[in-house]
Amino acid sequence: MTSTTPTRDALGLPIFKEHHQVSPAEIAIGVIIGRTSEFFDFFVYAIASVLVFPVLFFPFVDALTGTLWSFAIFSLAFIARPFGSLVFMAIDRAYGRGTKLTIALFMLGGSTAAIAFLPSYADAGMTSIWLLALLRLGQGFALGGTWDGLASLLALNAPEDKRGWYAMIPQLGAPFGLIVASLLFAYMVASLSAADFLDWGWRYPFLVAFAINVVALFARLRIVVTSEFEHLFRTRDLQPVSVSSTIRTEWRTIVIGAFAPLASFALFHMVTVFPLSWVYLFTRETPTSFLLIEAVAAAFGVVAVVASGRLADAFGRRRLLGACAVGIAVFSGFAPQLLDAGTVGEIVFMVVGFVLLGLAFGQSSGVVASGFATEHRYTGSAFTSDLSWLLGAGFAPLAALLLSVNFGLIASGAYLLSGALATLIALWLNTELAGRK
Repeated sequence: MTSTTPTRDALGLPIFKEHHQVSPAEIAIGVIIGRTSEFFDFFVYAIASVLVFPVLFFPFVDALTGTLWSFAIFSLAFIARPFGSLVFMAIDRAYGRGTKLTIALFMLGGSTAAIAFLPSYADAGMTSIWLLALLRLGQGFALGGTWDGLASLLALNAPEDKRGWYAMIPQLGAPFGLIVASLLFAYMVASLSAADFLDWGWRYPFLVAFAINVVALFARLRIVVTSEFEHLFRTRDLQPVSVSSTIRTEWRTIVIGAFAPLASFALFHMVTVFPLSWVYLFTRETPTSFLLIEAVAAAFGVVAVVASGRLADAFGRRRLLGACAVGIAVFSGFAPQLLDAGTVGEIVFMVVGFVLLGLAFGQSSGVVASGFATEHRYTGSAFTSDLSWLLGAGFAPLAALLLSVNFGLIASGAYLLSGALATLIALWLNTELAGRK
């Protein structure tokens, strides 16, 4: 057993001495815990952007305009995330992955928890809005540092005939995070009066998010700072390198990798954040009922994510993603209108949408890492993921709500259609991926 580096010892970081062969199952546990915590933070903020922020921070405008402003602030995190990657990659190179994760996750958790203590517009005026925007930027900046390479390591360390299976494991964090966040908010809304919920009830999920981040931090540190994992990262060329050199040499792969998962990333918000806003603003459905529908639909998404692994291994990742993009394009042509078709229509929209999302999103992480040269895989995968989320998801709730209000629900499908077409073009261009599968 080799010892940890003197730098880590000097920094007082945890030292774990696990005397065993590193297995994909161990990596998978760390990945699932980490991703679930990140997505829980994400969905807590997203739900509050519909149910809370328009009332507390934008009371001077109507509910629709307040929600649009909330979605605009929601997008700030996706803009800040690539800049966070630049800074935290430098920290990774200088001080190690454990230090980077510790700083990033405490920053993420701290920004999230701080939102729970924000004053309303009635108490602090415009200052409250600026503070909300600042903390949202802090969340996004911190997310740029949460990339630990475990997802890439998992895919590379998996058996050759099970690459699709292990590639889907990190994506389970999204539906798991949504289920927990939806159920927590549903409970708070159902248990409290409207006044109590808007006064203090909504703050509780943000504090829970901080606690989950702390648990996730130690779960991930237990893996990434062991000697076994450090050796595996080195031998698999999963070390941080300069972002500028990565962009210069891998720009084509970055562009293709950023556009390849756009269909799934666009659909991601179309079945999570956007429908909640539409139902809350324009139907008689109660928030509690729809949050429960979201949780159940997300459970179907879990099954679909798992199924994507089997299907990718059986038929090829490229073929599966192409078929999903076509399915999403078809879905975009009629499905959004179901949100105006009562409870049954909402359920059909959510379940079908989550099944499609699970099948496509389940393999999106595999697309990101597959085409990079080994020395650029770690940095390139992180930066490409940031760009994919920015292009495919960052403005999805805002764009979909604006299109729907001005041109009808069917128009929101245009955003989905554009993502599906981008994915199909990227897959067609990605000859390297085609060669692999």
